[in-house]
Amino acid sequence: MNVATLHRLPSPRSLASTPHRGLVEVATIFGLYGFYEVVRGQGNASLTVAREHTDGIVALERHLHLFGERTVQRAAHWVPTLPTILGIAYIALHFLGTAAFLIWLHRTHPERFPIVRNTLIGATGVALAIYILYPVAPPRLAGLGFVDTVTHNAKVNLSSDLLGGLYNPFAAVPSLHFGYALLVGVTVALLAKGRVARAIGWSYPAVMLLVIVATGNHFFFDAAGGALAIGFGYVAASWVDSPARRAKRWQPDQGCAVATC
Repeated sequence: MNVATLHRLPSPRSLASTPHRGLVEVATIFGLYGFYEVVRGQGNASLTVAREHTDGIVALERHLHLFGERTVQRAAHWVPTLPTILGIAYIALHFLGTAAFLIWLHRTHPERFPIVRNTLIGATGVALAIYILYPVAPPRLAGLGFVDTVTHNAKVNLSSDLLGGLYNPFAAVPSLHFGYALLVGVTVALLAKGRVARAIGWSYPAVMLLVIVATGNHFFFDAAGGALAIGFGYVAASWVDSPARRAKRWQPDQGCAVATC
């Protein structure tokens, strides 16, 4: 048989920049996220070290006149039932919201799915490295008077025996809750056709920012770090993307005014 007639195996770059069947994508994402959770849960930093890093973040925010997280949380706790809603949203939006978005994107815009998937993977990899190298105590564990809304109001103890083995309480910077929400929101806002859906997309990052701050899980600094992680992930994903697919991705869809993510 002529060697030229043999089918060449796809390159890793081609595999990464190509949308695959739904089950393959689901298995890939769940597998990678499971690996991420296992590695993240192995952090062994002490509370003292994590709080020292938190003190540096608070000092920076005070210097920039941005330290307003306690005010946000106190205002949220003045509204009946709002803390419970925010505590549930902290868990549900990050997991269920992101999963629902990925399903929607894969079914309606499969050509955009690889760039978003690879952006999430790149951002998560960067975050994992930072969690290990620079542990930071979240506001609720920093001894600064913040309430642990998820535990006290949503009744979900992230440090329980069931979850504690896979949960690193000092994985606060960057905030992937906000980073994921930023990517989800901007993508929906740019790709969705309905005005209501686009409005939800644009507002989603702001809602997530309120959720992570009001529940005492992140500072504004952490959210900025999450945005930077997503930016890095997007740059890396764009580099992995093939030139042909990159050019096609920026071409508008028929019937869609804006077609970029």
